[in-house]
Amino acid sequence: MSKQLCLLKDPVLIFIAGPTAVGKSEIGICLARRLNAEIICCDAMQVYREIAIASDRPKAGITSRVPHHLTGIISVTEEFNAARYRDLAMKAIQDTRSKGKIPLFVGGSGMYMSVLLDGIFEGVTIEEDLRKTLAKEEKSKGLGHLYERLKSLDPQAASKIHPNDPQRIIRALEVILSTGQPISGLQPKREGLWGKGPVMIFALNRPRQELYGRAEARVEDMFDKGLVEEVRNVSGLPLSLTAQKVIGVPEVMGHLKGEYELERAKYLMKLHTRHYIKRQLTWFRRDKRLTWIDIKKSDTPECVAGQIEGLL
Repeated sequence: MSKQLCLLKDPVLIFIAGPTAVGKSEIGICLARRLNAEIICCDAMQVYREIAIASDRPKAGITSRVPHHLTGIISVTEEFNAARYRDLAMKAIQDTRSKGKIPLFVGGSGMYMSVLLDGIFEGVTIEEDLRKTLAKEEKSKGLGHLYERLKSLDPQAASKIHPNDPQRIIRALEVILSTGQPISGLQPKREGLWGKGPVMIFALNRPRQELYGRAEARVEDMFDKGLVEEVRNVSGLPLSLTAQKVIGVPEVMGHLKGEYELERAKYLMKLHTRHYIKRQLTWFRRDKRLTWIDIKKSDTPECVAGQIEGLL
């Protein structure tokens, strides 16, 4: 462990963020072993129990070497949101620190990272009927329609949300339609962990085409490992709205329903993954608290972990 880290007065929180397929998991494991840390998942997909392949969840052999929190903890039939994640992550921080270890957050969900660092406003209960109505509206009229609706109801919030970010667009609409108050007016009341102790946030990146190539290779590997069978096994369950949106689930579902061939499902999954990578990079680049690490093709996970350790 670096000398600077040892001298920190308060317990440190470390985040490894970045887009899908950049190599966060492997680098996180190397860093955790160097720092005597435990990994807390910061990924919106890996929380689901039944879709280990689609979510690229770490295998049992890996988690036995470095303890992982918040992976495979709920069923695909359960709704999961940022507020619930925040509560579970805070408990995971306490558990990790009680063992004298460092909490190391690893994942690509900018929203989950934000609710921890910046907080989330309390007291807004969203009716399930409204949530389902907005989901149906997105499916029938498209995300662009919802974004235009948000622009008319809360232009300030819309100006800070990317037009291709369904999670934040729908959340902002839920708030204003439920409470009559714009989310932009409620957000300043949030309180999180930022400013209450040392926090180090590292964002990993690679050249765009290399990143896309790695992502597409990962999709092929998922199909080789049994993605179709995994989705078939959950196809008869009442999937939650959040689980329905896990990349890989809707694309394979379409194939299983006979809407298109397997190659089309692969194409759609690769396309949607590339779009997701763009949204992730857009989100993280807006946050000026991040320290960016550009990874070269020749860099090993151990090499990058050493580079991060040297910055602590």
